Amino acid sequence: MITTIRRGTARDAGAVAALHAESWRTAYAGIVPAEALGDGLAAQRHEIWELRLTVDYGGPETAPELLIAEHGGAVVGFAYLVPQPDGRVLLDNLHVRPGLTGGGIGRGLLDAALAHIAARHPGADLYLEVLSANTRAVAFYERAGGLRTAAGEGVFPGGHLLPEYEYTWPRGERAPEEVPAAGQSRS
Repeated sequence: MITTIRRGTARDAGAVAALHAESWRTAYAGIVPAEALGDGLAAQRHEIWELRLTVDYGGPETAPELLIAEHGGAVVGFAYLVPQPDGRVLLDNLHVRPGLTGGGIGRGLLDAALAHIAARHPGADLYLEVLSANTRAVAFYERAGGLRTAAGEGVFPGGHLLPEYEYTWPRGERAPEEVPAAGQSRS
């Protein structure tokens, strides 16, 4: 599947929110309490993405970046990067449409995120937090060169505390095999 990766805009909020909710319901079923994945999830995700994509963050050093993976004009995945005060960049979300995982879309988004950080935040580490019970995601991040750098608990909607891991890609220690520039195709 040839996927194009581009920068996201406020126009993508609805598609990203719908994919985010669908991905949570699929990936977190049996891991997260059912009420956190219930009827209000889609509306909650839509509200969050509308806000995230319309706020003025003050400049490129502090502004988050949304990367969109498209196939045939449809959003099939996304990654959301958030610069942190400690100089690192948080990969706050990386989601691929359920049914399309395992086909390289997630790896393309991760590689594009690393390329974005190298260009926009040279020397910054990329890190993320993943639920430890999300074994498919944990395996993906480890295959992609992520180093487990911490373990703790994350707060999920409804105040649920769930065990999670932190994975880090220190700059200079992992060079992506093939890094497409935003807007270029990746097969």
